[in-house]
Amino acid sequence: MRLRKVVAALGASAALTSGMVLGTGSASADSGCPNLYVVAIPGTWETGHEKKPQPGMLSGVTNNMPGSAEVNYVNYAATAFPWEGDVYAQSKREAVDNARGMVLNMVSRCGNTKVAILGYSQGADAAGDLAAEIGTGVSAIRPERVAAVGLISDPRRSPTDAQVGPPAPGAGASGPRIGGFGWVSDRVRTICDSDDLYCSTSEDDFVTRFAGFAAQSSDLNPANLWRYQLELGAITNDLFAHGGIPTLQSQLTDSANQQRAKDLEHFYKSQAHTLYGSYPVGGGQTAVSWMHNWIAGQI
Repeated sequence: MRLRKVVAALGASAALTSGMVLGTGSASADSGCPNLYVVAIPGTWETGHEKKPQPGMLSGVTNNMPGSAEVNYVNYAATAFPWEGDVYAQSKREAVDNARGMVLNMVSRCGNTKVAILGYSQGADAAGDLAAEIGTGVSAIRPERVAAVGLISDPRRSPTDAQVGPPAPGAGASGPRIGGFGWVSDRVRTICDSDDLYCSTSEDDFVTRFAGFAAQSSDLNPANLWRYQLELGAITNDLFAHGGIPTLQSQLTDSANQQRAKDLEHFYKSQAHTLYGSYPVGGGQTAVSWMHNWIAGQI
């Protein structure tokens, strides 16, 4: 009789463990499991190794979420230039790694919790990369666990991404992600002000496109060589379709550089990159309020 009780107890324990680890148990198995887990990645300089994650632009998105949602911000270097310590690609990779770890921890603990991934600027770059990783099946996180992916000023925006608000021309300065978002494409929404050069670069602005590629590949990872080759090939193919080397040379003349400087000055003065809290997307909503309502609606 005692042996039967021990076997029964072990069987019950194994069943519970299996349900929690494999994600087949209910969220109610752990009273700390939210219905929706929101992982938010701030933009450049909004967080860093020496300070706590700052909500920044995303505060209007994540504030006042329903009680059944849990929100966590990702801490990472959030730098862009070599003299800041981490080059852009190294900083972004840290953001992706940290966000992935947070999501994995939640989905392994809470079998029914859905996940929303949110990012702004460099944070949108990282959030989009994580979503693409999940959607194309190269992540331990299954696509069906993702309820929403919200990207504001994504430097890797593709013309085929589902845009909210007035459609921005071109693509992100760093070029679209190879392979796109795969199985989570229908759950991705991106917002880009057409005056924001980070997420809206003309297809034939090859100087900016090569600069964006240089930023993305500034922390060379041998495992990603295939991706670098495809991305560089896409820019090169477009260049030759638009006239080849003479076209690039024409964009590097003194007059072209002077015009680019004027365009950048206009961009910085417009503050388009920092005004998404007031950027209208229709229906009386701003980019931030729309994203808040959409994320909250996933619960």
